[in-house]
Amino acid sequence: TLDAKLFQALEQPGETSKTGETYLVRLKGNTVEYLSPLADGTPPLKRSLAADTPDLAAGYAAQKPGGFGVKQDYSGEEVLVVSRAIANLPWVLARKISRAEALAANETRLKTILIVFVLIIVGVTIAIIAVWRHGTSVRAAQAAEKFRVSSERFENMSKFMRVVTNSQPLSIVAVTGDTKYTFANEPAAREAGIAPEDMFGKTMASVVGPVQAEAYAKINRDVLANFAEAEEAGSENSRDETRQSRLHEFGEGEGDDVKVIKSDHVPLRGDRDHPPGILMVLNDITELTVEKRRSERMLGQLIDTLVGVVDRRNPFSTNMSSRVANVAGEIAREMGIEDAEVKTVEVAAKLAGVGSVFVPTSVLTKTTALTPQEQQLIEGAYRVSAELLKDVTFHGPVVETIGQAGEHWDGSGPLGIEGEDILLPARIVAVAVAFVEVVSVNARRDARTFDQAAGLLLGDAGTRFDRRPVTALINILHNREGTERWAHFRDRPKAAE
Repeated sequence: TLDAKLFQALEQPGETSKTGETYLVRLKGNTVEYLSPLADGTPPLKRSLAADTPDLAAGYAAQKPGGFGVKQDYSGEEVLVVSRAIANLPWVLARKISRAEALAANETRLKTILIVFVLIIVGVTIAIIAVWRHGTSVRAAQAAEKFRVSSERFENMSKFMRVVTNSQPLSIVAVTGDTKYTFANEPAAREAGIAPEDMFGKTMASVVGPVQAEAYAKINRDVLANFAEAEEAGSENSRDETRQSRLHEFGEGEGDDVKVIKSDHVPLRGDRDHPPGILMVLNDITELTVEKRRSERMLGQLIDTLVGVVDRRNPFSTNMSSRVANVAGEIAREMGIEDAEVKTVEVAAKLAGVGSVFVPTSVLTKTTALTPQEQQLIEGAYRVSAELLKDVTFHGPVVETIGQAGEHWDGSGPLGIEGEDILLPARIVAVAVAFVEVVSVNARRDARTFDQAAGLLLGDAGTRFDRRPVTALINILHNREGTERWAHFRDRPKAAE
């Protein structure tokens, strides 16, 4: 239950802006809900707008957490908005300020620059007349004035760049292709422990060390090469097409010495005096990553505890869930799928049998043939698992995978989903569950051999199972020492002796 204490925490101490406002939003379907009180007096949860409202600040914040843009507030006012996602919650913290107030100083500066430019034009005109009247000496004075103006313009632009970038909490630097700094904001300089102006001309290796420098330089070389090709091909969006974002871990282990950096690399066009370069935005997400991993470990421990309780109800299913997860994970890796999907496969495989907690122990340990009702009760346990876990938040479609684990490739499963429409993790889990059940001892029969299990799976490939995970499993058995590593699956559990 949220109360005024949370909403009071959204108010920033020492707030000086008149239009600055911090609020919480979330996406609910195609609607953005405002979770906290608004500056116009709207109470919490009393305002919601369509997420596809053009340039809606809250919609942009909820759909692109971490972004920054010029949008329109709920009142239609043009504002600057930035947002951050809140870990483990479907909420986004949005901070906005009216564009007029935020850029007031810049507008004044631009007016000043305009006045300077007007004065320069007047001065140039006078200089031309002076050249016409006074000859060579006046032309020399004009050249000196032009040089002074160019220097002043460059200095003004540099000041503007520093004002914008120094107001950001992220480290922002620009480097050449040979890793020499041409720009650095104050957060980047603080991170390096030197003044911003002292970084200019130095190489990344001399500032951040050779390990980080080489990791960044490798990406920069790739970005510049791709950017040059896109420019040569005449691409209109060459910068957006070739920019890259990466995650880096520097250090060893998972302790305090590990640093996690998210880097964005944006190509910069060169000119007559400056070669092409790279604008790098570096975000230290170490604390967020450590907290995420800690949460994942806690979730893993809770899953192991829950699965252990379920497995102990049946003396023949000791370690069954972890074995299914192990086999499913190896199949997924053998198929070469992404790490995120492999994690989904392993978690779903481990939790697929949770629903058997509602199957009577007498049925699980029955030594005679099962009745059709008892068989249906056991086979439908995975759907109970999905129902039990539907409100738990996982990284990836874990619950959906469990819910589709009983579907058949030919569409003859309970939900009638067929072929590629069945989630790939669900197809992998289905093969792993069937394999472990066949090669394990149960109350009614002894374990079958791996060759027998492979034959049964191949016989159902193309009808009940997808051929690809079946083929991957057989390759693991024959070419990845799976038969030796999983030989203990066929042993009778001590609890059942």
